[in-house]
Amino acid sequence: QVQVVESGGGLVQPGGSLKLSCIVLKRTTMIDEMGWFRQAPGKEREFVAGISRGGERRYADSVRGRFIISRDNVKNMVVLEMNSLESEDTAVYSCFAGTGGMTRWGQGTQVTVSS
Repeated sequence: QVQVVESGGGLVQPGGSLKLSCIVLKRTTMIDEMGWFRQAPGKEREFVAGISRGGERRYADSVRGRFIISRDNVKNMVVLEMNSLESEDTAVYSCFAGTGGMTRWGQGTQVTVSS
């Protein structure tokens, strides 16, 4: 069974940086888009960033210019570099991977931006 495993969450001060990683294990088909959603307390889940197999990137307006998404197709890994973090970025970040006609999700990793 395909597994999506995230790592790298934690506590960071406003203005700081954090890097999230996600790896897809036991895949049997090619991976299409990979990326991240997030959900803050009391809010709906929202798209953060995505990257296609060919390297096309898309970002939510709220993170464009601060976050950078990259991908390693050999390792089936996607990385989200988060810079200039704000308290509004506090959320559970979940990695997604489109493969075999389905979207696979990780369990999520907590990112807390606080002084």
